[in-house]
Amino acid sequence: MPIVAPASMPHADQTTKTEPDEIEVGERGRTRRRRILARVVTALAAVLVLVTFTLPNRPWQLEPGAFLRLPLEALLLAALLLALPGRPRRVVAALAGGLLGLVAVVKVGDLGFYSSLGRPFDLVLDWSLLDEAFTFVAESIGRPGAIAIALGVGLMLLAVPLLTALSTVRLSRLLARHRTGSTRAIATLVVVWAVLAAFGVRIVPAMPMADSNATTLVHEHAAEVRDRLYDRQVFANEVGTDPFRDVPADQLLTGLRGKNVLIAFVESYGRDAVTDAEFAAIPRMLDESADRLATAGFATRSGFLTSPTIGGASWLAHATLLSGLWVDNNQRYRNLLATDRFTLGDAFRRASWRTVGVMPAVNQAWPEGAFYGYEQFYSGPDLGYEGPKFAFAPMPDQFAIHQFHQRELAGPRDRPVMAELALVSSHSPWTKVPSLVDWDTIDNGEVFRRGIIGTPTAQARTGYRHSISYTLRTLVSYVEKHGDDDTVLIFVGDHQPAPVVTGENPSHDVPIHIVTRDPAVLQRIGDWGWQDGLTPDPDAPVWPMNEFRDRFLTAFGPTPDRPRAQGR
Repeated sequence: MPIVAPASMPHADQTTKTEPDEIEVGERGRTRRRRILARVVTALAAVLVLVTFTLPNRPWQLEPGAFLRLPLEALLLAALLLALPGRPRRVVAALAGGLLGLVAVVKVGDLGFYSSLGRPFDLVLDWSLLDEAFTFVAESIGRPGAIAIALGVGLMLLAVPLLTALSTVRLSRLLARHRTGSTRAIATLVVVWAVLAAFGVRIVPAMPMADSNATTLVHEHAAEVRDRLYDRQVFANEVGTDPFRDVPADQLLTGLRGKNVLIAFVESYGRDAVTDAEFAAIPRMLDESADRLATAGFATRSGFLTSPTIGGASWLAHATLLSGLWVDNNQRYRNLLATDRFTLGDAFRRASWRTVGVMPAVNQAWPEGAFYGYEQFYSGPDLGYEGPKFAFAPMPDQFAIHQFHQRELAGPRDRPVMAELALVSSHSPWTKVPSLVDWDTIDNGEVFRRGIIGTPTAQARTGYRHSISYTLRTLVSYVEKHGDDDTVLIFVGDHQPAPVVTGENPSHDVPIHIVTRDPAVLQRIGDWGWQDGLTPDPDAPVWPMNEFRDRFLTAFGPTPDRPRAQGR
């Protein structure tokens, strides 16, 4: 009886034909997927290189149209790579890609610094600000969040140059494989670039489509590095010229004898606070305050100074006003502290005032106090605050001023007081602002738990307006409460707020005011041209901030016959 194989069992010859077909189909699928993946990676590499070339370094230029530009440097690099043989081509591509990544890192640094300080990243000096930035972020969002951000930034610094190097090498291989087509494409694009440049074609204002931004950026930062290297000697010469250094004590500040002189720096108080229509409530409040002070017998005058900084680095403004030197970077600041420059604090101390510094935001040793000539220095912990924290500010300005008054002016004293008060309630991020309380209820600061004004981070301008209004009302309220015939209050902004408040390219001007009951004090500054009241008009006099020391010492004491260079 014949045996019939089951239908489900394939014949031997069928098996040998089917298996190779399946393997071949699977291999073709894997090859197709690899090709697709390779094309995707190549496209991403091209996008990364193009974005790196065209990325703007100013935040207000970050528009989609900014990336629709033709970078000349990319065309020149492609032409160079086409002209090189295999190994040299790969080496040059890797080096050029790494440098391109570093340029991208500098652009990102510029974006951050323009957003916060209104200027580009300083390759020589700004590394020292990283610690300050970490502290600010930690105090704003917490230490874990600050650590996460720091790690992310560190990984970016490593990853971007590596990725751009790998991308450039990959694209160089593509150029070499399609040499003829690549040569024609590059030649065509060079002609297109020349035409775009000749006609000045733009999609985004101030950003030509015929782009050479990378070269401009490198040139600007290289020039800045060169300037920093030469600036040491320039600044040393400026420090050494001081006409007031040797003025005898009995000739200094004769027009202020017996007066308590308070110089208060108001954080982020800039021209926009009194001229921007959105902040109209601030000038109205200042006008009302000036009227109330006038009723109490106080006269007020106002003008503008041009600050060396914007958005932050308040210590540069303090140093500029008190030393009479233009201190616009940390190199100048450190070099200044290493000298014996004659500051306003030194002048008052030599003329027998008790000199005091009050810095609520300082929480560690502050050797600058000795440089500025302060006999007594109060840091944040010294003031004994036990109330709530307000965003960056460790305590309300009203508490700091109250503590200063109680410790230095409330009791008997054998000589007048000169004090620098660094007020920080108006420091960014402006998310928690205290309310003004009765001076007699302040005690240890617990009272400030009531009436906190909270503002979302997204509403920076609203929070800024609240915080500036609070500090200015605090100063006026202090004069109304404790001011007398011997009070001379000078309050001044240290710098404009960050561009998130002011917008792009803001002025560096800050308001300055003087409040006193003594007509003789105002008579001394009659030629300054400052305007009546607490709201300077847009056309009020403007001086560079470094001129204030000399003008002040001249107005309230004898003018030196001529400047005398002091050797160092």
